Amino acid sequence: MYPMSTKQPDLTREKILQFAFCEIHRKGFQAASITNILQDTGMTKGALYHHFPTKQALGLAVIDEVIKKRLDALIFRPLRESERPVETLLEIIATIDQKVPSEYVMLGCPLNNLMQEMSALDELFQARLSAVFGLWQQAIEDALTRGQKQGVIRPDVDCQPTALFIASAWEGCIGIAKNMRSPEVFASCMKQLHGYVRGLQSEPAVATQEQYKGG
Repeated sequence: MYPMSTKQPDLTREKILQFAFCEIHRKGFQAASITNILQDTGMTKGALYHHFPTKQALGLAVIDEVIKKRLDALIFRPLRESERPVETLLEIIATIDQKVPSEYVMLGCPLNNLMQEMSALDELFQARLSAVFGLWQQAIEDALTRGQKQGVIRPDVDCQPTALFIASAWEGCIGIAKNMRSPEVFASCMKQLHGYVRGLQSEPAVATQEQYKGG
């Protein structure tokens, strides 16, 4: 059997989404220009509106099909699939500044940017953005909960609000680094968050990690 090729309409839709994401990330949703997106993609307005009948529909699709998928690949899925989720969480936090392009810091987190811009203006945006952030919080909460069952996280840790704090602090680190236009600030801030998560661990787990690092 020959491999199935991706249908042209699917390629067209994906191309529009990727260029729309870049335009929105650079300028924000309200200032994003459909004309610029069409120029970048080389497509007609009819082709764009065939897939996305309104600018709002395009923005919502960017949230669901670009931003959420990128976060899933970078954070949610690795935590979900890890047998040692707390170690994985610590590794992601420790290396995230190396895994994202420098423009990510300069332009800010796409999710947080849209939350700041659109949540008070559009209920559909607010719901979609909250849902993605909820997945982020849930992924961390599940990692901490499983860590507790494995004896890695202290039993006194309340995993739900702790996960909310970690996800919120994570976004805050990116926001401050964007404002200061400094990848170094982002790395420093995430180092402090890493220390906070390590502080949630039980003493035997911390001792084991230190022993491992010491060879």
